[in-house]
Amino acid sequence: MELLCGPGSGRARAEGGPLAERALRNLLSAEERYLPPRARAPRLRPHARRALAAWMLEVCEEQKCEEEVFSLAMNYLDRFLAGVPTLKAHLQLLGAVCMFLASKLKGSSPLTAEKLCVYTDNAVTPHELLEWELVVLGKLKWNLAAVTPHDFVEHILRKLPQQPETLPRIRKHVQTFIALCAT
Repeated sequence: MELLCGPGSGRARAEGGPLAERALRNLLSAEERYLPPRARAPRLRPHARRALAAWMLEVCEEQKCEEEVFSLAMNYLDRFLAGVPTLKAHLQLLGAVCMFLASKLKGSSPLTAEKLCVYTDNAVTPHELLEWELVVLGKLKWNLAAVTPHDFVEHILRKLPQQPETLPRIRKHVQTFIALCAT
């Protein structure tokens, strides 16, 4: 049996050259569609967003979510808040919903509604979380496959002159910076 995408298959791969450049240009172009508008919800203060982001990051870390889950959840959160005035009392529910959606899209084992409710100290019920899931999906027009900073990491690392043994450490530092920027 022949592997169609393995080495020697004759298929082009985006590891270097014009294909890699085109892949990077396509990512940059697609990213524009998923950036949150500059406007923020009028009732949301930066410290409230920062506290929510820190809580979301803590949940993602404790649940050992893939790195992309947190970034994608923050993208959903910012896009939702840019268009929908949200009460402070609903922020944790919104954050839980965003993590729920992002983990379904990017996680190998998605977070469950029940587990997320436990992280809210049961201030949110699974029923509320599922209801808000539909609200968020509707407001985001079901556009969930957003481009996040993690989509660029491998493209950028490939362009840096480094030793192969330093790649894991550099990748970890980059992921930490991405999380810091998102919060």
